[in-house]
Parts: sequence; C-alpha cells; structure tokens
Amino acid sequence: MGQVNLLPPDILQGQRYRRLTLTVLLAGAIILALIVVFFLVQVGRLGSVNSDIAAKKQSNAQLQSQIDSLQKYDDLQVQAQQARSELDAAYAGEVSFSGMLMDLSRVIPSDAYLSTFSATITGPAPATGGATTTTPLIGTMTTGGEAIGFDSLSIWLTRLELVQGWVNPWMPTIAADTAVPNAYTFTTSVDLTQDVETPRGRGQVTAGG
Repeated sequence: MGQVNLLPPDILQGQRYRRLTLTVLLAGAIILALIVVFFLVQVGRLGSVNSDIAAKKQSNAQLQSQIDSLQKYDDLQVQAQQARSELDAAYAGEVSFSGMLMDLSRVIPSDAYLSTFSATITGPAPATGGATTTTPLIGTMTTGGEAIGFDSLSIWLTRLELVQGWVNPWMPTIAADTAVPNAYTFTTSVDLTQDVETPRGRGQVTAGG
C-alpha cells in the first residue's frame, strides 16, 4: 500500500525550495573553499618564486661585485701596457754615446789621439717603397785629432770600419803639424747604421728589461 503525503502542496513546494537552497549553498561553500585553497597555493608559489628571484638578485649582485673588484686589475694592466708602449717609443732609436767612446778608445792607434768628437743621430731616411739591401744610415760621427805618420792614419781608418754599425770612414782633412815631426792633424767622418742602436733602441728588449 503506497504512502500518501497529506501535506498541503505549498508546504511541499517550500520544502523542495529549502532543500534546493541548501544544496546550492553547500555547493557554493565547497567552490568557495576550493577557490580559497587554490588562492593560498598560488600565494605560496608566488612567495617561493619571489624568494628565488631575490636569491638570484643577491647572487648576481655578488658576481657583479666580484667583477667590479677584478676590473681594476684589467685597468692597471691596460695602464701598464700603455706606459710600456710609451717607454718603448721613447727609447726607439736609442744610441749609447758612452759605448761609442769606448769603441773609439779600443780602435785608435797608440801613436794617435783625439781632440774632438761629435755624433749626430737623424734617424733612418723615409722609405721610398723599393726593396733595400743595405742597412739604413741613421747618422754620422766626426772626430778630430793627431797621429804620427801616415801608417797610423791608415790603421785608424781601417779600424774604424771594423766596429759594427760604423761604415764609410774617410778623412775630409789632413794637415802636417809643423811643430811635431811626422805628425798630422786630421778629421774623420763615419756614417752610422742602425746597428749602433742599443738592443732596447731596436726593440729587442722591453723598456726597463
């Protein structure tokens, strides 16, 4: 035997509305709770991402600080290279005049002496574009003195050409010294090549080396 609901229809309809309302509210509460949970999860992830970004920024800042601290050494190296280049340029073509005087003292005959000495360094002549087979001349050296006999003068000229970097020796003037028997005053001129330059002047060693 089936059940018979004796409640009025309006009361039954009200009950259905209440059940539907409760169902909707419950579903809404569940959805809201899920939204809150999702929001909290995203906030946590965002916080983690921000922490990672902050850590990366700190790491980058440390690396940049290290790079900046090392940059001064690069700057010092550049300055040192510039200073070395300036010194090399300043010493380019350097000639040791004290060395030239030492060479003169070695080659002058025992019965001769020098009373004057001068050297002029002009540097090599500008290149003309053609191939050259001789060492460029960079200056001249002139001396004056007195010797006993023509043999001494001949030996003097011969020895001058034996010195590396000294070429084309000759005597512009020869005159007898009337006050000394068989004595002759003379002047000599010698062309100088790049071989007279010091190793530093030729760039074979660095300045200060």
